[in-house]
Parts: sequence; structure tokens; C-alpha cells
Amino acid sequence: MTGAFLHPFAKPARPSFIRLVSGRGATVTTEDGRELIDGMASLWYCAVGHGRQDMAEAVSRQMTTLEAYSAFDPFTTDPADAVCGKIAALSPIPGARVFLCGSGSEAVDSAMKLARVAHVQAGHPERTVIISRTRGYHGTNYGGTSAQGIAPNKAGYGTLLDDVIQVDADDIEAMSVAMEKNKGRLAAVIAEPVQGAGGVFPATVEYLQGLRKLCDQHGAYLIYDEVITGFGRLGEWFGATHYGVIPDMITFAKAVTSGYQPLGGVVCAPSVTQPLEADPDFILRHGYTYSGHASVCAAALKNIEIIETEGLLARSVQIGKRLGDGLTALANDGTIAAARGRGAVWAAALKPDQDAIKIRDRMLELGAITRAINDCNTFCPPFVISDAQIDTLLDVFATAASGR
Repeated sequence: MTGAFLHPFAKPARPSFIRLVSGRGATVTTEDGRELIDGMASLWYCAVGHGRQDMAEAVSRQMTTLEAYSAFDPFTTDPADAVCGKIAALSPIPGARVFLCGSGSEAVDSAMKLARVAHVQAGHPERTVIISRTRGYHGTNYGGTSAQGIAPNKAGYGTLLDDVIQVDADDIEAMSVAMEKNKGRLAAVIAEPVQGAGGVFPATVEYLQGLRKLCDQHGAYLIYDEVITGFGRLGEWFGATHYGVIPDMITFAKAVTSGYQPLGGVVCAPSVTQPLEADPDFILRHGYTYSGHASVCAAALKNIEIIETEGLLARSVQIGKRLGDGLTALANDGTIAAARGRGAVWAAALKPDQDAIKIRDRMLELGAITRAINDCNTFCPPFVISDAQIDTLLDVFATAASGR
């Protein structure tokens, strides 16, 4: 019998789920008392670890002061202003401004709309075309669904947005051809520095440099979807800094609060904001009820403070090396087909006779969590995971992948 909760990304007919009741650090506990090593930081987001009293206290303090208030004209709050200032300063974009929303899906839709409206305000309403890449995941709102390159996630939802096209994820020449074909109509290109939900496919520096050059040539905005890579996953605050290739917009969510409260946003370069600011009577008619929610912003400020004070950017690099070395060793000895990743996000590509879901389920029996995506298992642990826990995670995966 199904429950009242209609779960996301699950079979609606599924009668039961694994019930989690608590978490601490890099582990979560089930209702029957089993402790599981969290190899996925929940869903790519819990950077600072589960069950932190300091995070709860920061949110509680704000809730008992001013829980929230609309940030629509003419209001603002101290936490909203502070977190935007902090994120702008941490970003690699000089002179950035930050738009706030409630999730990565909202952030992507916001970036797509900002790209189009900025062109309108600059006198180019014909610039509506947005190009994305195959394998890309950009959330599940209509804009992001239109832009994403995972076909099953688009099926059944009818006609999606016009003027959103896709090219092969790794083919810069195909991107060049598509941009030339739509010359004069391009609004933006959206790309993940590391494609996450598509199976963990890191872009090369050369590819992103090529995107930047093409966008400059064609007058298009370059949008990085950093919902997964933002806030430390690649050892820097943003993947753009890690790669050294700077976009016009960066979408973020997930690790900005480590999931303690839902927050997303878009870091915008002056190339985007200046056209919006040029007409003093222009109103940005876009936003959400909880844009700039004070208690959510308080969670983000505390989360960023923890990453800074506990040295978690450097720890992310260490985690990535240990995890990557371990998975590469399993590829070298033939346990899996290949390992791929960057920073502290990795995938184990499986052999034809291996099943990612069966491996996931066996790992759960053995006390660890991975995510099954197509023909791979993915790993993206909290930055507070210990070396011993990483080694156990790898051992459990090796056992499950070997069919034991």
C-alpha cells in the first residue's frame, strides 16, 4: 500500500521506502538502527555534514528575530544583503550581483529568463536562443527541463520551451556550428563544468575556454550551472575558479546551505546587470515568494562560515584524491570499467554485466550509500567524511561491484 507522500524521482506505485531518522557527520541512521556512510552527501548537497548544532542554532536565532519577509520592492533584510555580498565576493566574477531563489531548478530558470530579458533591455529582443549540452541536467522546472539533455526526464510533459536547442556535450565544433546557424539570435549557452546527474562527466579546460570564446564572438551569455560544483566540490568556491574560465552567470544551490534550508541563486556579471540597470524605470518582473528568505540566508551564512573556518575547501581536495585513487585502482584491476571525476565528485563506470541499481542496493545492505545513474555508481560525500569512512565506502563498493 502506498503512503500519502508522492516521492520525487521514484515509482509512484512503490509501497515502501528506507526510512531515515537521524544523521551525524558523514552518516545517517535508519529506523531499525543501521548506520549508513553517506557517499552522496544526500543528493550532492550536504557539504558540512548532518546533524550540526551550530547550523540549527544559526537558523533558530534568525527565526526568533525575523523568520522571513518578502524581498519584493521596497523591502530587504540583513541576512539577504549579507549573503549576497558574501557570495558575490567569493565568486570569480568582478562586480557581481546575486539573485536569490529557493532551489537549483529555480536558479536555472531564473538564469535563462535573465539572459533573455537582459538582451531585450539591451535592445536585442530577437536574442532568444539558448543552447545546452547532451547529458546535462538543469533541474525540473520547465526551463531546465527544456534545457536538460537526459531524455527520460523530458518525456510525457508535452511541448517545452521554444528556442532551446542541444548539441553533443563534448563537441566544441558542433557548438560552433549551432551558434553560427543561430547567429544574431543567441541569448546564452548553459553548461555544467562537471555534468553530475548525467553520470559525472567533467568538462576539459579547453572545452570551457572554447565555449567562452564562442560566446564572446557571438554576443551570447555563458551560464555555468554550478548547482553541484558550487561551494567547494572542486576544491574552490566555484568550479569557474577551479577551471579558470569565467562565465557571465553562475547558478548555485545545494551546498550553499548544505541542505539545512533550501536556497538557490544566480551570480550575475555586470554584462547581465548593466542592461537591467540602464533604464531606471525598468522593473524585473521575476522572483519568488521566498527569494531572500531571512532564515534561509542565515543558514547559508553559517554554512559558508563553517566551510571557511574548518578548512573544508582543502579537505574537499583530499577527499577527491583518496576517492579518485581508490576508484582508479578498481578500474585498473578490472573490478569496474573506468573511473571518472574531478575534485570530490566521482563516478564508477560499470562493465556490461554489472547493474548500478543492484550495486546500490547491495551497498545499502553493507552500510553505505551510492547513487545509481545509468551504467555507473556515483560518489559525492560530505566534506567531513573521514579517511577511514572513505576507505570503508570504497571497500563496500568493491564488494558489491564484485557481486559478493
